[in-house]
Amino acid sequence: MTGGNTVDRADSVSIADVAAATPSTRDRWADALRVGSLLVVIIGHWFMVAVTADGEISNALKLIPALQPVTWVLQVMPLFFLVGGVAHAHTLDRLTSAPGTSRGRYAAFVTSRADRLLRPTLAFLAVWVVLGVIAHVTGLTSGGQSRLVIAALVMVPQLLWFVGIYLGIAAFAPAMYRAHHRHGLVVLIALIVAAVAVDWARFGAGSGLLGNLNFALVWLALHQAGFAWRDGHLTTKVAVAMVVAGAVGLVAAVTLGPYPTSMVGLPGDEISNMAPPTAALLAQGIALIGLAALARPLMARVLARPRPWRLVMTSGAFAMTAFLWHLTALLATLLTARVLGLHLPEVGTAAWWWSRPLWFLALVIPTAALVAVFLRFDLPPAAGRGGQAAGILTESRTWVDPLGVVAVLVTVFGILMVSIAGVDLLGNRPQFFLVGEVTPAVSFGGLAVGLLLLRVCRPARFR
Repeated sequence: MTGGNTVDRADSVSIADVAAATPSTRDRWADALRVGSLLVVIIGHWFMVAVTADGEISNALKLIPALQPVTWVLQVMPLFFLVGGVAHAHTLDRLTSAPGTSRGRYAAFVTSRADRLLRPTLAFLAVWVVLGVIAHVTGLTSGGQSRLVIAALVMVPQLLWFVGIYLGIAAFAPAMYRAHHRHGLVVLIALIVAAVAVDWARFGAGSGLLGNLNFALVWLALHQAGFAWRDGHLTTKVAVAMVVAGAVGLVAAVTLGPYPTSMVGLPGDEISNMAPPTAALLAQGIALIGLAALARPLMARVLARPRPWRLVMTSGAFAMTAFLWHLTALLATLLTARVLGLHLPEVGTAAWWWSRPLWFLALVIPTAALVAVFLRFDLPPAAGRGGQAAGILTESRTWVDPLGVVAVLVTVFGILMVSIAGVDLLGNRPQFFLVGEVTPAVSFGGLAVGLLLLRVCRPARFR
């Protein structure tokens, strides 16, 4: 389904063969949304990241405020969580009919989601920890390029917020799917109301700390929409209502409320629509999902053709790996340009605009090289082609549910802390996380505990 790569390690099977063998019942539009959302994020980051004359990393949207409304369309993370709900519903349906106890199936589900996400993530972190050590040993963190290097050691791992949040949402997926079967769209509506209420308490009643609840509520709501998508609840009428309500809510939020115009976080802004996610972001996501639902019949016909579907399959094979490594390619290119004394055009000038296609082309080359090296960590193990899914479905051993939940949640908080504190272990500079400051050393310690707990759970997943 849509939750993983679209190809495996079978060298004798080409993408064209896999595409041709795709069953007619597959939701190809959901697959395309997954791939497309990751690629839009990559291009968006390449467009937005800028370095000022004094070596500070900034954002083109901050320097050109008139561009910020573009994020109302190009903030596509809601679509990825939507597709996550579709994929998880598919997996949970199969698990429900599989032999074994419900507890064994739950532990298998949550730990398999963690395993799928953590293989490429840990490879990414291992490389960046080494890069941080090298930067210190060679003096790059104290030399002429120190600002850019230190910023890179903190900024690049920020991508991992998505991995942490997505894994946390996956841990709730079985319970939320059962609630969906019992109450349908009422659950989605309840999550939306709860998220708006949290924002009211945050901004209206001054309970700022309470706003962190929306890290769960907003992404759970968008993920819940994936269940409704798969069950056919997002009819044309419902989709139109989502577009209208979401668009009106978004415009009202940014014009009448305290929310910034940009749907991505910008440096220096007191409020971000992403951290924690706000009702404005939720409204934007609901409208975007409604548009995707309206386009579904047309896109299903387009993707039924061999060429468009092969394009989706080809892109899907490397999209997640490219997502993890595209900022590494960007920062390496920026640092190389500064070391060589190359002056990039000032953001917003005519030269900057005209150079964007060339800039993107220049970034594709190192990104492709990194994908070629690290794609292996994003592919299922050779023994797991079909066996991995079968191992999940034929699980018969019983593991206590709380162990799987605790293992995943500790891992989630470890990943989120690393995404905030960065990988500069030798510098070990503290960063603010939720309620207080954490250092890279503490963050990696939390992640290590989570991984150890997952290791304890691992024998129960596969025969």
